[in-house]
Amino acid sequence: MEEYYAYFLEEMGPALGRREVPLSTLDKYAEKLPQQLLNQWRAHGWSGYAEGLFWTVNPAEYQELVAEWLDDSGIPDSGCYHTIARSAFGDLYLWHEKEGNWLNLTIPYARFHRTKPNVGKYEFDTVIEVFFAAQSREANDLDDLFQQALKKLGPLQPDEMYGFVPALALGGPADLKHLQKVKTIEHLTFLSQLAPLTDWGFPDLDSL
Repeated sequence: MEEYYAYFLEEMGPALGRREVPLSTLDKYAEKLPQQLLNQWRAHGWSGYAEGLFWTVNPAEYQELVAEWLDDSGIPDSGCYHTIARSAFGDLYLWHEKEGNWLNLTIPYARFHRTKPNVGKYEFDTVIEVFFAAQSREANDLDDLFQQALKKLGPLQPDEMYGFVPALALGGPADLKHLQKVKTIEHLTFLSQLAPLTDWGFPDLDSL
């Protein structure tokens, strides 16, 4: 994992806002998340990268919110998904504990995309390594707004994100003028009450 993490750091930059991961949390997720991810938590904590564009997170903080939103959206196995990372704009990366599915939630637009890697559970560690190695600033940015928001609104704390006010679901525009620094969980909870998640409709590249 260290080789992949080093590659990730080359693209995303040094960690910031580190929070240590309790041993009780490592034990809690020992049978639910890949060991390589837990090793990364142990070594590097939950942190922000790329000046706060990408964050590794505590799944427990998102569990209730995500499960309810997935249920309301008709997405099965809501209790098996665990949020392991997010973007500065609240996009969430979810891991399925039994199948290794990725469920990516594009939060401002209330959309999701599910990808199922064609691997067995013994290969889940490799999937996690590739996940981090594949991260980029471009993939986590939203309409090239991050640097503008960072300059205008200032850097994010671990519990903050940039959110559109009014929300896009309420007809607000997706521009810098309507971005604000907001508390992540509170803002996501509000957005979850506005609209269900709908599928982007992209093909699963792993199945092509």
